[in-house]
Amino acid sequence: MSGGSTAGEAYQRLAHRSAKTVDWASVDAYWGDERCVPIDHDDSNHRLSHQNLLDQVGPLRSDHPMYRSGTPADDAADYQHQLSELSSFDLVHLGMGPDGHCASLFPGSDALDIEDPGIQVVANRDPDANNPYDRITLTLPAIARARLVVFTVAGTSKRHAFSQIISGDDLPAARVPADEGYGWSTPTVRVTVLLPEHAHPASAGPPTPVALSAWPVRSGP
Repeated sequence: MSGGSTAGEAYQRLAHRSAKTVDWASVDAYWGDERCVPIDHDDSNHRLSHQNLLDQVGPLRSDHPMYRSGTPADDAADYQHQLSELSSFDLVHLGMGPDGHCASLFPGSDALDIEDPGIQVVANRDPDANNPYDRITLTLPAIARARLVVFTVAGTSKRHAFSQIISGDDLPAARVPADEGYGWSTPTVRVTVLLPEHAHPASAGPPTPVALSAWPVRSGP
């Protein structure tokens, strides 16, 4: 699961539409990244996911918060251990920041360049300090374990980064799925661009998805 305002709006829609169509009791929820804040903090991705979706459709089979307390490195190591029990993810949902980051893989950060498939979760921070808090994040090799990766991108603040990616610039989101050689199949990637800037669940209708074939990532069949 993801965080941010776009994810919150997407999860509200999903809660409304999936209550009777998804067997949530068979769902295991994990997070792609987390701010190192208390679990009930306003900026917690876990809190956002629960407020907008999980508390409305639960109970789940299992719920795996990424950060609880302590040091980012310790909680990252604990999450790495939890993920070691999984063969793959069925779905990874990602957003994209104005700087092109996804999860908490920021431009110029050490975590972005991790290629070792044995390193699935790390502590990270934005070297440009544009995004607050210490973070815990999946690495690109971990995201590449997904059968399906879905990006949801919304708002005019993302237009420049989106244009850069379509033009072939090396922003973090353009690296998903990561390069070959991790020992598992490359996932299918789908990208949905939502306009206008704020498409609230209470609006007359859903925003129109824009199908994109130019996202420069390798896609599965």
